[in-house]
Amino acid sequence: MRGWSALAIFVALLVAVPILVVFGHVFVPAGEVWRHLADTVLVSYVINTLWLVFGVGIGVFVLGVGTAWLVTMCRFPGRALLEWGLLLPLAVPAYAIAYSYAGMLDYAGPVQTGLRDWFGWSRADYWFPNIRSVGGAAGVLAFVLYPYVYMLARAAFLEQSVCVIEIGRTLGRGPWRSFTSIALPLARPAIATGIALALMETLSDFGAVQHFGVATFTTGIYRTWFGLGDAAAAAQLAAILLAFVFILLVGERLTRGRAQFHHTSRRYRELPRYSLRGGWAALAILACALPIILGFLLPGGQLLIWLFETVGEEAGGSSGGRLWWHTANSLMLAAGAAAIAVFVALLLAYGVRLNPHPVARGAARIAGLGYAVPGSVIAVGVLVPLAWVDNTLDSWLRASFGVSSGLLLSGTITALMFAYVVRFLAVSLNTVDASLAKVTPAMDGVARTLGMGPAATVARVHVPIISPSLLTAGLLVFVDVMKELPATLILRPFDFNTLAVRAFELASDEQLRAAAAPALAIVAAGLIPVALLSLAISRARPGRAQGEVRV
Repeated sequence: MRGWSALAIFVALLVAVPILVVFGHVFVPAGEVWRHLADTVLVSYVINTLWLVFGVGIGVFVLGVGTAWLVTMCRFPGRALLEWGLLLPLAVPAYAIAYSYAGMLDYAGPVQTGLRDWFGWSRADYWFPNIRSVGGAAGVLAFVLYPYVYMLARAAFLEQSVCVIEIGRTLGRGPWRSFTSIALPLARPAIATGIALALMETLSDFGAVQHFGVATFTTGIYRTWFGLGDAAAAAQLAAILLAFVFILLVGERLTRGRAQFHHTSRRYRELPRYSLRGGWAALAILACALPIILGFLLPGGQLLIWLFETVGEEAGGSSGGRLWWHTANSLMLAAGAAAIAVFVALLLAYGVRLNPHPVARGAARIAGLGYAVPGSVIAVGVLVPLAWVDNTLDSWLRASFGVSSGLLLSGTITALMFAYVVRFLAVSLNTVDASLAKVTPAMDGVARTLGMGPAATVARVHVPIISPSLLTAGLLVFVDVMKELPATLILRPFDFNTLAVRAFELASDEQLRAAAAPALAIVAAGLIPVALLSLAISRARPGRAQGEVRV
C-alpha cells in the first residue's frame, strides 16, 4: 500500500512541475521584452480577456441553464431529440466554428454579398456587425462551450427531489418561481462548476481569438515565445493567465461560503414535467433548437459545403496525402495520451482506495489540477525544464565524449504526450474515481482471501467491472487531445502536424475552404463520446439506480 501512495505523490509532483516552473519565472528579472509588452499590449490583453470572460460567462449561463431546465422539466414535441442534440457543439473545436462564421459573415462572405446583391448596396450603404471582434469571439465561444453548463445543470435537475418541488407548489409557487427559488439554488454548485469549466476553456482558447484578431494572454504567450524568442517573458505572461484561473476558482468557492446543497430525502419518484402546448411549446422548441443550429448545424453545414467545393484538391494528390498523414498523427497522439491518462488515473484512484490517507487524497487532487491550466501555460511549463535537461545533457556529452545528444525530450513527441496527460488527466481521473467508488469494498476483501495482490485485484476484478467507465474516460481524453491546439503548436516536433494544427495553418492563410477537411475530421471523432455523455446523463436520476417509486 505504501507503494501506491508513493506512486500517487510522485505523479502529483510530476504533474505539478509545469505549474511550478511558470510560477518560478515570476521572480526572474524582467528584461527589455517584458517592459516592451507592459508598455504596449499588456493592458489590451487584460481588457480583452476580461470582456471575453464576462461575455462567455453570461452566454453559457443563459443557454446552458435555460435549455437544461426545459428538456428536464417540460414536455414538448421533439424533447428527446433536442436533449441529445444540445450536446453536439461539444464535439466541435471553437476554432472550427470561428472559421465557419468568419467565412460566412465577413465582407466577402455569402451573407454580406447576398445583402449587397439583393438591395443593391455598396460598402458605405449599410452597417454590419464585425465578427472579428471581442464580441464575435465571445458569441462563438458561448455557443461552443454552453454544453459544459448544460450537461451539469441537466444532471443536477435530474437528481432533484420531487418532495421539494411539491412543497413549493403547495406554497403557491408556479413553474417560474419554482425554478428561480428552488431548482436554481439547489443546482448552484453544478452550474458554477460548468461555468468555471467554460471560462477556463475560454482563457485557454487560442485558435478562435487568433483568427478573429483578438489579443489575449494566450495569443500573447505564443507570439512572445515564437515571435520575440523570450521564454522568461512568455512564462511571466503565462503566470498572469494562471492567476486569472486561480482567481476564478477561488472566487466561486468563496461566494459559496458555508451554504450546503444537498437533499435529505432518499425516496425518488419520476419528475413531474410541465406539459407545454401551442405557443409555449413552439417557444421551447425554438429555445432549444437555436443553440444546436448556431453551435453545430450552421457552422457544420458551412464546413461541409467548403469540403465539397475542395474535395478534389484536398482528397487527392499531395494535399490528400498530407491530410491522411495529419489524421494518422492526430489519432496516434490522441490514442496514446488517452491510454496513458486512463492508466495513470486508475493507479491514482486505486491508490487512494487502498490507502485513503490525506496525503494520498491530496496528491490525487493535485494531479487533477491540470485541466484548470490553459494548454499554452502547460506547454511553456513543460518546454522550459525539458529544454534545460536536453541542453545540460548535450553539453555534458560534448565535453566528455565529443558527441551531441540533440533534443531528446523537448524536440520530440515525449514533451507533447507529457503535456497532454498533465492537461487532461483530470478528465479521466474524475470518471474512473466515480466508477471505482461504486464497487463494493467486499470485492477487495474476497480478492485478498484468494491470494491476489493489489495489481492482480485491479486487473482481474476492478477493470472488468468498470470497463465501460474506463472506455468513456479514454474517449473523452481522446476527443480533447484531438481538439487541443495551443499546446500542440508550441510543443510539436519539427515538420510534425496534426489535424488541429493543419486547420489552424490553413485558416491563418485565409484558406478557409481547405481548412474544412481537417476541422470536420476532428468533429467526426467527437460524436461518439457526445452520444455516450448524453446517455450517461439520462441515466443519472438516482431513482434509476434503486428503482423509482412511480405514482
